[in-house]
Amino acid sequence: MVGVDIEAQPHYPFEFIRADALAFDVSGFDFVWASPPCQAFTAYKRRKEHVRERPNLIPQTREKLKTSGKPYIIENVVGAPLEDPVMLCGSMFGMDVRRHRLFECSFDVPQPKCAHAKQLPRFPQATNRTNLRRTVEVGVWRIPLEIQRRAMGIEWMDLQELSQAIPPTYSRYLGEYGISHCR
Repeated sequence: MVGVDIEAQPHYPFEFIRADALAFDVSGFDFVWASPPCQAFTAYKRRKEHVRERPNLIPQTREKLKTSGKPYIIENVVGAPLEDPVMLCGSMFGMDVRRHRLFECSFDVPQPKCAHAKQLPRFPQATNRTNLRRTVEVGVWRIPLEIQRRAMGIEWMDLQELSQAIPPTYSRYLGEYGISHCR
């Protein structure tokens, strides 16, 4: 696996190349997974510090991947303009997070169903609530980092990186379908 990003990713666990992903040559790869910036579509864009305009790089990313002819996945947040996406949630995999994310795939992937009802109240409440939480909120300082890492299945990231990550379980699920398109 090779990661490519315009920003350094010091905790990325595989080979990493610092470069503009939109200009990077993917011809030597069998499969491409792209995660364009999500800030233009995230719910946090309503917060004061996130009000400025953010670029939508999804159309350029899609065009690059379609032109490459390689099997691909484009990942982003709910609300992003992906084409016929599969939505994944931690509850689908028995995880302690919900983390809804969209995945546009160049191949067919079955859409599993959320299982929120199976996530039982057992985590400390948020500061503005009195009831126990059913899931671990990820990317916040008030929940110990180790609990967030365990819930996501990611032991190597700091809080900022974790706040933008997807659980590796999602990658495994999608990868099972993508592998068959790489042969």
